[in-house]
Amino acid sequence: MGSIASQKPQPHAILVPYPAQGHVSPLMQLGKLLHSRGFYITFVNTEHNHRRLIRSRGQEFINGLPDFKFEAIPDGLPYTDRDATQHVPSLSDSTRKHCLAPFIELIAKLKESPDVPPITCIISDGVMAFAIDAAQQFGIPEIQFQTTSAAGFMTYLHHYELVRKGIVPFKDESFLHDGTLDQTIDWLPGMPTLKLRDMPSFIRVTDVKDIMFDFMAAESHKTLKADAIIFNTFDEFEQEVLDAIKARFHSRIYTIGPFTLLEKGIPEGKSKAFRSSLWKEDLSCLEWLDKREPDSVVYVNYGCVTTITDKQLNEFAWGLANSKHPFLWIVRPDVVMGESALLPEEFYEEVKDRGLLVSWVPQDRVLQHPSVGVFLSHCGWNSTLNVFLVGKPMICWPFFAEQQTNCKYACDVWKTGIELSANLSRDELVGSSRK
Repeated sequence: MGSIASQKPQPHAILVPYPAQGHVSPLMQLGKLLHSRGFYITFVNTEHNHRRLIRSRGQEFINGLPDFKFEAIPDGLPYTDRDATQHVPSLSDSTRKHCLAPFIELIAKLKESPDVPPITCIISDGVMAFAIDAAQQFGIPEIQFQTTSAAGFMTYLHHYELVRKGIVPFKDESFLHDGTLDQTIDWLPGMPTLKLRDMPSFIRVTDVKDIMFDFMAAESHKTLKADAIIFNTFDEFEQEVLDAIKARFHSRIYTIGPFTLLEKGIPEGKSKAFRSSLWKEDLSCLEWLDKREPDSVVYVNYGCVTTITDKQLNEFAWGLANSKHPFLWIVRPDVVMGESALLPEEFYEEVKDRGLLVSWVPQDRVLQHPSVGVFLSHCGWNSTLNVFLVGKPMICWPFFAEQQTNCKYACDVWKTGIELSANLSRDELVGSSRK
C-alpha cells in the first residue's frame, strides 16, 4: 500500500469568466461538473462581481468549500457599487488591458500556497484571452471556453474578412435603414446563407477601430492559440459549423454540453447547490407559476446586459397587457437606458390578476415549469440552448452580440422561434404571442 504522500494530487482547474451573468453562469456550471469529478476549483471573478456575489448569495457562498474557492482580480475600471453589469465596451477594453498582471500575481500566489494543489490547467472565457499569455508564462495548459454558440464564434472569426471584402466599415449610419443589411453572406464555412443583419451586431460600425468590433475579432483569433477550445453545445445541434471550425481553425474542439442536462447528474451535496446569480433570485415566481394553467404563461427575459428605451419598455408592457395572456416579465432595475424602469399605474391595474414583474429569477427552473408556454428572449446562447432543451417555442428579440445569429438559427434552421422586428410595436407583440 502506498503512502499518503505518494498519492496523486487532486487536479486543480482555475476558471476565469468574463464579468457578466451570461458568462459567469456557464463557467460556474462547468466548475461544478469538474468539481463533481474530483477537481479542486479556483473560480476567479473580477472584484466588482465578487462584491455582487456577496450581496446576492452571501459571504458564506463566497467562502466556498475546502476544494472550491473564489478569488478576485481588479478589472481596471473605477470602483462602483452599482448592482449591474458595467458598460460592456469599457469593461471589455479594460479587461484585456489590465487583467493580465493581477492574474499572473494570483497564479504565483496559488503556486506558492501549501494548501492548494498544483495547477493542472486554466480554463478561461473566450473573451478573457489574456489568460493564454499567463498560462504560457507558467507552462500551464490553457483551455478556452466559448460561451457563444459555435455559429457565433465562426462569425467573429470572420470580422477581418468582412473588412478585406470591403463590406465593413460602413460609410455612414444610413446602412441601418437603406437595405444594406439585407446583403447576403454565403461564404461562412459550415453555415447557411445569412444576411448582414444576421451577423453579430458588432459589425455595424463606421470605424473598424470600434472597441467591440476589434475586441471580438482579436479575442476570437487569440482563442485559436489555446491548447483546446470547448463549447457548451452538442454535435448534432451545430454539426456543420463545428466540423468547419475543426477543419479550418483548430483541431482540438470539444463539445461538452448541454451543461443544464449534465448538471442534473451531479451528486447531491457539495457544489451542486451552488448558484452564481449576480442578482438576488425571486423564488416567489415559482409559487405564482404553480397557480397557472399548463402552457399558459409568456415568460419574458432580455438577459443580463440588454438595455432598452423607455418607449420600448412601454410598448412591451402594453403588448403583454393587450395579449390577455398570463406573463412573467423580468425587469431588471437597470434595463432602461440611463433610467429606472418605471411603468404607469394603469398598466399594473390592467395586469394585476395575470402579470408578475420581478427583477431576476432562477431561469432554469422557470423554463422547466409546466405553466410556461413560450419564452420571449434576447437569444443569448444560454437562453437559446436551454429553451430548446425543454421543447418550448421562442419569440426572438435579439439585441446585440451574436444574438442576431442565434435568432437566425432558431427561426430558420432549428424552426423553434419567430422573430420580432427591432422597432417593436405593442400590436406586433400581441400577434406573436397568439401564434
